[in-house]
Amino acid sequence: MRIVGGEFRRRVLRFPDSEGLRPTPDRVRETLFNWLGQELDGWHCLDLFAGSGALGFEAASRGAARVLMIENSPRVLAALHENHELLHKPASVEIRRGDALQCLASVHDAFDLIFLDPPYHKGWLPRLAPLLDKALKADGALYVEAEHEIDSLAGWRTTRHGKAGGVHYHLLRRATD
Repeated sequence: MRIVGGEFRRRVLRFPDSEGLRPTPDRVRETLFNWLGQELDGWHCLDLFAGSGALGFEAASRGAARVLMIENSPRVLAALHENHELLHKPASVEIRRGDALQCLASVHDAFDLIFLDPPYHKGWLPRLAPLLDKALKADGALYVEAEHEIDSLAGWRTTRHGKAGGVHYHLLRRATD
């Protein structure tokens, strides 16, 4: 997997084969960062199911002030630390082992952007939805990858959507009814 933009552009990262690990493809990341704007200067991002780290490292490469990556698998977590080393340990990146629900429940500072790419067919999105409101700033964005198209998630509405293979990817913003 390679980083497609920013300071670490073209750097190749490695990750282990692991059940359910689906690195976000280059083309999808390019589309996402076109939607968001190419630079994330000063943004605070949460990569809740970090996996390969594609989304979190891409955000750091594009100037995010803080990227908190949460991963529960020890083997995948070790690869995230190795890739952090490969990029010369950018200070903006913090990698933690943890459970997604516990992490969201304990958030004290709201984020500008949350990446949600949970394992498919495990019911994660409905369990996480009630915790998103306090974890995201009022003008924050939520990026979700899912096995199906979603129109909304709790108080968040899909503003952009795409599909690549079997992956539906979405950018959601707070609903303003």
